[in-house]
Amino acid sequence: MEAIERHTIAVLVDNEPGVLARVIGLFSGRGYNIESLTVSEVDTGHGLSRITVVTSGTPMIIQQIKAQLDRLVPVHRVADLTAEGPHVERELALIKVANTGEDRIEALRIADTFRARVLDSTLASFTFELTGTAGKLDAFIKLMAALGEVEVSRTGVVAISRGSDIAMGMQRDPTANGI
Repeated sequence: MEAIERHTIAVLVDNEPGVLARVIGLFSGRGYNIESLTVSEVDTGHGLSRITVVTSGTPMIIQQIKAQLDRLVPVHRVADLTAEGPHVERELALIKVANTGEDRIEALRIADTFRARVLDSTLASFTFELTGTAGKLDAFIKLMAALGEVEVSRTGVVAISRGSDIAMGMQRDPTANGI
């Protein structure tokens, strides 16, 4: 039996209505799971958006996902960042912890260790902002959950390849004159 692998896939698409629904439909229609999904316009001049999907499957399933994504009409490029080499992944989370007494002091100590920023503070809660790998966020959330009731909002993974290769670059604006 083939091992299940986690892959981060970046997809450059036209920024138009329905594209995200088509990409999600490709996954759900075939029973593939999406662990994380982020999307944002990255090139306003050319109307391009970048979708970053984290998914898991056997090597054959990952190949099928990439091939099927590549066949979608509004897709310009599909890059399997996991397979193509070293890449950087980050996620942002807002974590609210409600607690009192010594647990508040411990929450601040832990936040300092993780380099989390305090965005809001009341007499009964803190809201922290933390960026890092999914593992770092998971560890912080687990520690906070031991100190009080926790609410979490996460962005999902954003990723880009390491090094000087520009796989999904923006088109240069000839009128920008070096700006």
